[in-house]
Order: sequence, then structure tokens, then C-alpha cells
Amino acid sequence: MKLRFAGRTDVGRKRSHNEDRYLVQPEDDLFVVCDGMGGHASGEIASQLACDEVGGFFRTSRGDGDITWPYKPDKRLNEYESRLSVGIRWANFRVFEKASSSLQFKGMGTTCVSIHMANGSCAIAHVGDSRAYRIRDGAIEQMTEDHSLLNDYKKLAQLSEEEIKNFPHKNIIVRALGMKETVLVDTRVEEMRSGDVYLLCCDGLSGEVEDPEMLESVQAARGDLDRACADLIDRANRHGGRDNITVVLVQAE
Repeated sequence: MKLRFAGRTDVGRKRSHNEDRYLVQPEDDLFVVCDGMGGHASGEIASQLACDEVGGFFRTSRGDGDITWPYKPDKRLNEYESRLSVGIRWANFRVFEKASSSLQFKGMGTTCVSIHMANGSCAIAHVGDSRAYRIRDGAIEQMTEDHSLLNDYKKLAQLSEEEIKNFPHKNIIVRALGMKETVLVDTRVEEMRSGDVYLLCCDGLSGEVEDPEMLESVQAARGDLDRACADLIDRANRHGGRDNITVVLVQAE
């Protein structure tokens, strides 16, 4: 399938610098969004390093069966899921290594959500609370599950909409790249259909703009993905823009 894509990031209205990074690597049909954490410059270093390492792994492993991967492929995953998972696990190790190298970088980390398209399939992998959505047949569906304290609470208790809205620790994530030497990466693979739109974003978008409004924004752009990215960021800023905002859109044709 032919892919069209666009990406954009914005500092938002409350932050002094942007700790988000995204990667668009069309030669591998690879797309990544990372949301760094750690304060000062550390968050942006972690997110940029993660994007660089995932992209670098895909470049070095492209079409070369003799390349030794840094981790053994998981036999439970198909080829595309496995490649994406190994790339993110390698990025985790590199961020952890950097965070351990100096007090300046101690505690830094990043979320990561990524998709890799190949042979009519879309592999999705993520760590943290950055999300992947799929828009199909006029409906939007969240394809990832947040690794966050709020989501853990939602699993344990029946929280009302008001309790979710007022949850005091919304920004606490329980899994991220760089926290430990190894990381568990959640993956799934889906068959693509012509017309599918995949939306990758950090919580600066999903925390400000409800899913139906995201759908409305993408549909209103009528296939203009650059316009849709700009409108999504504008909507997040109008709702408060309390965090950095990053979005990548990929459409299959």
C-alpha cells in the first residue's frame, strides 16, 4: 500500500522548551513519537536518543539477514512486531546507559509509541502513555493501553468520569524507556485497509483533546494530513496547552 504521512510538534502554552521528538522514516515505513521526561535538557535528550536509536536499528538491519540484532527476536511475535520491539528495547538500553553516565542525566527517560508498516500489516509497539489510534470507517479506536498510574487505578476500581477527571496523579507513568536496563514492550499487529489513518501522539494531545474531537479534526481536513496535524495541535492549545504537543498521521491508500 502507498502511505501518506505528516508530523508536527509544538511546545504548548505552559512549557518553556519542547521535550517531545518524533521520527518519520519513510524508507522503512517507520513512524515514532517520544515524550521525554527528566527536566532541564534531559527529557529532550532522552526522546531524541530514542528516536535516533530506533531509526538507526531499522537502517542497519534493513534487508541484511547477516546483521546480528542486539536482542533475540521474540518467537511469539511476527517479523514486523519483533523488529519494532527489538528496536525499542535497544533504544531503552541506550537511554538507560546515558541516564547512568552522569548525575546531569539521572532520572531521565521517555515514552515511545511507534508503528511499522509492511506487506499490508501495521505493527504497533509502545512503552508509556503516548498513544496510537486508528481511524477506520468513520470511527476512532485507541490501539494502545497507557502504562500509567491512572490506568492501573481504572483497572482496579470503577472510577466515575468525575473521578478520572480529578485524578491527582494523571502524569505518573509506570513504564518508560530509561527507567531500567530492560523494558517490556507491548506490541500488536493489525491488517491495514485502504483509507485507514493511524494517529500517533503524546499525552499533550490526548490529555487535552477527547477522542471524538480528534476524529472530527482529521475528518474535517479531508485528507490533508498537514492541515489535520496543525488543527489537532491548535485544538490542544485552545484547551490549555499544558504540555508539549506532538502528532504524526499516516494514511494507507
